[in-house]
Amino acid sequence: MTAIKHALQRDIFTPNDERLLSIVNVCKAGKKKKNCFLCATVTAERPVQVRVVKVKKSDKGDFYKRQIAWALRDLAVVDAKDAIKENPEFDLHFEKVYKWVASSTAEKNTFISCIWKLNQRYLRKKIDFVNVSSQLLEELPKVTEESVPSGENQSVTGGDEEAVDEYQELSAREEQDIEIMVEGCEYAIANAEAFAEKLSRELQVLDGANIQSIMASEKQVNTLMGLLDEALKEVDQIESKLSSYEEMLQSVKEQMDQISESNHLIHLSNTNNVKLLSEIEFLVNHMDLAKGHIKALQEGDLTSSRGVEACTDAADALLQCMNVALRPGHHMLLAVKQQQQRFSDLREHFARRLASHLNNVFVQQGHDQSSTLAQHSVELTLPNHHPFHRDLLRYAKLMEWLKSTDYGKYEGLTKNYMDYLSRLYEREIKDFFEVAKIKMTGATKESKKFATLPRKESAVKQETESLHGSSGKLTGSTSSLNKLSVQSSGNRRSQSSSLLDMGNMSASDLDVADRIKFDKIFEQVLSELEPLCLAEQDFISKFFKLQQHQSLPGTVTEAEDLDGGTLSRQPNPGTGLHVSSEKDMIRQMMTKIFRCIEPELNNLIALGDKIDSFNSLYMLVKMSHHVWTAQNVDPASFLSTTLGNVLVTVKRNFDKCISNQIRQMEEVKISKKSKVGILPFVAEFEEFAGLAESIFKNAERRGDLDKAYTKLIRGVFANVEKVANESQKTPRDVVMMENFHHIFATLSRLKISCLEAEKKEAKQKYTDHLQSYVIYSLGQPLEKLNHFFEGVEARVAQGIREEEVSYQLAFNKQELRKVIKEYPGKEVKKGLDNLYKKVDKHLCEEENLLQVVWHSMQDEFIRQYKHFEGLIARCYPGSGVTMEFTIQDILDYCSSIAQSH
Repeated sequence: MTAIKHALQRDIFTPNDERLLSIVNVCKAGKKKKNCFLCATVTAERPVQVRVVKVKKSDKGDFYKRQIAWALRDLAVVDAKDAIKENPEFDLHFEKVYKWVASSTAEKNTFISCIWKLNQRYLRKKIDFVNVSSQLLEELPKVTEESVPSGENQSVTGGDEEAVDEYQELSAREEQDIEIMVEGCEYAIANAEAFAEKLSRELQVLDGANIQSIMASEKQVNTLMGLLDEALKEVDQIESKLSSYEEMLQSVKEQMDQISESNHLIHLSNTNNVKLLSEIEFLVNHMDLAKGHIKALQEGDLTSSRGVEACTDAADALLQCMNVALRPGHHMLLAVKQQQQRFSDLREHFARRLASHLNNVFVQQGHDQSSTLAQHSVELTLPNHHPFHRDLLRYAKLMEWLKSTDYGKYEGLTKNYMDYLSRLYEREIKDFFEVAKIKMTGATKESKKFATLPRKESAVKQETESLHGSSGKLTGSTSSLNKLSVQSSGNRRSQSSSLLDMGNMSASDLDVADRIKFDKIFEQVLSELEPLCLAEQDFISKFFKLQQHQSLPGTVTEAEDLDGGTLSRQPNPGTGLHVSSEKDMIRQMMTKIFRCIEPELNNLIALGDKIDSFNSLYMLVKMSHHVWTAQNVDPASFLSTTLGNVLVTVKRNFDKCISNQIRQMEEVKISKKSKVGILPFVAEFEEFAGLAESIFKNAERRGDLDKAYTKLIRGVFANVEKVANESQKTPRDVVMMENFHHIFATLSRLKISCLEAEKKEAKQKYTDHLQSYVIYSLGQPLEKLNHFFEGVEARVAQGIREEEVSYQLAFNKQELRKVIKEYPGKEVKKGLDNLYKKVDKHLCEEENLLQVVWHSMQDEFIRQYKHFEGLIARCYPGSGVTMEFTIQDILDYCSSIAQSH
């Protein structure tokens, strides 16, 4: 190790003006044994820098290289692992912890000792030496830089440091004398032995001079010795006097010690008394319950407001006494145990009284509220529970006390409350819905008296049974959807006229009135249920001290079935209900209490849908609005969840209504003996769209209606074409033209944004079929003339020049004149008059397209006339052949025919 130390000093530290003071051979703990050296060094220049340097042997040769250096001032902790047993492991805490294993415990101890000395000498820094033997940290003389010679093999360790510490720095005078002596030798000490001999001779001369000086002062020394003897005698006398004084004070000292001990005992006794008084005052102040509170808990009146207030204060005081934080040892005192037992008995007694009283209140509420149901049986209103809630809220603080002291009784009260109130609310809500159903069905039956006069008695009976849930099924508007049959529009108009004369009111007006009344009843039902649920939920939160936390918006989910469940915060193997939070507890209590609301609402919705499937539109809008309002308040509340579930049913009914209408379109049959006119499902689409637009104005569920519109209009388009293809009495073009004109007019009037493309398509189909019908119809009045000119055009198309057509035998001038003579003005007018009658016979009165079609025919006839005149001019030039009527004649004929009809 000494050789390595010399090599490191020579090769690494001397070039950097550093001195190596201690070295230890180490390797990292827990890793492969790669040895290196930790060196403690100081710099030669001031201020002195103390470092711990890691030196590692180079991989390419036998020389050492400096790897990393830490300043000693950055060292925080030195951990030797074990101060008693020999352990070569130690840790150095710089910016991070470095774990080392020394080659021997002795080297580790020497290195740690050197670190401690360097810290004491240069830094005076608070370095924690953990698990280090106290022997290594004994205070030693300070290490000085000058104590280490400049030689390469010096170190401050063990006995070498003790020898080095005896070195003292030369004073200025000594340095000056040495310089004078060296100057006398002219700094040429070539022979050290001669120089040393010379110094020895001079030293001997000085010693002789000193001896002579001492001998000359012998008399003075003798005199000094005499004075010292006299001084010693005086000291002996003083010591004898001090001894006598000490003996005199010894008795005083003993008395003072006795007084001091007595004062100490008095002080100790006083301190103990003060502490004892403090403990007694603590127990009395915190565990003493006033007699008034005890009386209130045992006999307090729970029926009066003043009694409830006194019981509440007493219960709070009892809870404070029971929850006091006792100091160590208090629980071992007999009085404390007895007082705690007394408090427990008071708590049990009062908890039983409170639970019994509240159970009686719950039962009484059921009886009192039942007596008021009769007055609400004829009105569509729900009983008000506010007075009952107001009376019970007086006990809210007592319920909070019961919840924190006896959760079993609190849970029992919660279950009893749910049982009693669920039965009460079930009676009230069922009666309420019965009134709503009676108002719905009663109004519907009464309004249908006029609309069903022509029906047989059996049909009336069957419809009445259907309204009350019999096997009969109404799937559509009672005025029109279930009237889709083989009847033509003319037959339906005649029946409507007869009904209008009988009842002074149309079936459509009756349907509108019924729907508006149903909408009002349904809205009133929801408006009554919503405040009822919100008031009960708010009461449950306040009375049972359950917090309502606002949660993130979520999707509507099915409510849990709580029948037979028991509310409990802790998992109870005997029940199937586990509440994860107070918010869940509120929702589950509400679900148990109002378990009949959802099925009753579903029944009411089914009845409304059975009365008139169009009612699903009203219900979808109203239910969507109430769900949106409830979710804005609390998306996870009972009301929001229940209405959301019912909204799913309403949406299904709405989709079913749309599907039924499409199915009825596909099943419609037309009469073979009468003209078609406006198809029933086209008129029904107009009625549906108008009704839907009035209902869904500014509604939240507009997207559902737009999807329904798209399905319906595609069904209408497809079935109009199907009926037109099947029509035998009315031409296909007329069916298409009239119905698509009606659809276009409906969409233009209602301005439905999602059907803009369909509106343009309907207009295009109407225009195309109008043109097709006009062209087809005009081929009949001038049939022979049309055939002649078609032949002329065919010859031209075959390649014959136009001016050469007149040389064809079948198309010469004589044949042309013969055909033209067959159509004089009188004959043309007669043909046009027959055409007008035929068109009038094809078209229906509802759409009023006769004049539009006639005007289009007039324009087309004039266009054909001009075309024939052009062919005559080009194919028979100079022949002088002209038609026997003019364009003005055509205009006069058309106007006269239109006015005459």
